[in-house]
Amino acid sequence: MRRRQFLQASAASLIWPAAKSFGVEFGSSKPRRYALIGTGWYGKSAMFRLLQVEPVEVVALCDVDKQMLAEAAEMVAQRQASKNKPKTYGDYRELLKQEQPDIVQISTPDHWHCLPMIAAVEAGADVYVEKPISVDVVEGRAMLAAARKNQRVVQVGMQRRSTPHLIEARDTIIREGKLGKVGLVEIYCYYHMRSRENPPDTEPPAHLDFEMWTGPAPLRPFNPMMHPRGWRAFMEYGNGIVGDMCVHMFDMVRWMLDLGWPKRINSSGGTLMFPGGKSNISDTQTVTFDYDEMPVIWQHRAWGTAPDPDYPWGATIYGEKGTLKASVFSWDFIPQGRGEKIHRDVTYELDEYPEDQTEPGLEKHCAPALRGHMKNFLKAIDERGRPVSDIEEGYISSSCCILANLAMQTGRTLAWDPDKAQVTGDEEVNQMLARPYRSPWIHPDPEKIG
Repeated sequence: MRRRQFLQASAASLIWPAAKSFGVEFGSSKPRRYALIGTGWYGKSAMFRLLQVEPVEVVALCDVDKQMLAEAAEMVAQRQASKNKPKTYGDYRELLKQEQPDIVQISTPDHWHCLPMIAAVEAGADVYVEKPISVDVVEGRAMLAAARKNQRVVQVGMQRRSTPHLIEARDTIIREGKLGKVGLVEIYCYYHMRSRENPPDTEPPAHLDFEMWTGPAPLRPFNPMMHPRGWRAFMEYGNGIVGDMCVHMFDMVRWMLDLGWPKRINSSGGTLMFPGGKSNISDTQTVTFDYDEMPVIWQHRAWGTAPDPDYPWGATIYGEKGTLKASVFSWDFIPQGRGEKIHRDVTYELDEYPEDQTEPGLEKHCAPALRGHMKNFLKAIDERGRPVSDIEEGYISSSCCILANLAMQTGRTLAWDPDKAQVTGDEEVNQMLARPYRSPWIHPDPEKIG
């Protein structure tokens, strides 16, 4: 029997000899207490990858959709070692108060990342929060301040940093100097992601607490496109395709090339091709993240075809000695002039984790990255260190994407001052760094947290 299977089978009754490696006190049989806030598609995908690498005890789930919540509780009872069904809650505040979990995973829509994350670290939990960390820049600052003040480990779900084949590309191509000096990076997404549908507004379903689902976001009439999974079509709840897809690729190249904040950000685009429908996000957008001698240029088109069909969502890094193309599925190194081309594909790990083949909705190619990300998160918790996708990295990548949308909205190039956390010489945009919260929710103030 493999070690992983042995641990999962015996976790409920065995005192683990190697308990320290699992983040518990030596001689204790108690696993870490884990809670999930937001039981939708990706929340479950990430949580079940965690259960594959450590037998945590999922003690509680929280969701404003009673139907989704009940289904998730049944799935957890089947998958976790103890076979216990977690307690269920409709309000994250009650969960944190009653359960006091060691670790909290936040996989809600984007507009609900900030407040639960701050509440969780203040309650003493370490946190795994999905990307982008926030819907406005000030939220992100507050989240970073809360994590540091409470000395909590926070891992952001930007798992390209833990993707095995991309780690190989960074280590064997970039760090070994095969690209030489890099002069340009293109990041892009050509998936047809913007919905053109125009269904009528309806009453929310009886099993959904739509008031709580909306939370601090503007209250608009319920539409079947919103829930489940369709909320990214609306700027009220996220930051469009830039906040969804660009943040992954932008963060990936920042990690690969060791980049911090860009000096300037400009953007153009909008809903140019198909302005009809309920969705209010852009279908065409170009962003330049300016790093002086090396611009990082994003483009998305929710229409047409990809220039390279093998890389419809990815990054192309141009160096003086060669070019690297990278995506969630593969990478290719093309040398300048003579030299050997190198190609690598994602490793699926289906033999070692056969449950990946049958889990509904799982992106199988992302499963190894999620497992790696969870292992890194747990290691950081044990060592009380910074994970690979620490909250500060999430703050930088998320904020830059938010600023890109503000640059497009205002039609201006934004010069960012990371020390002051403001746009230099543009008070109008600085007033837009915090979106108004709907009453009774109160926007967090990073100055009061820190």
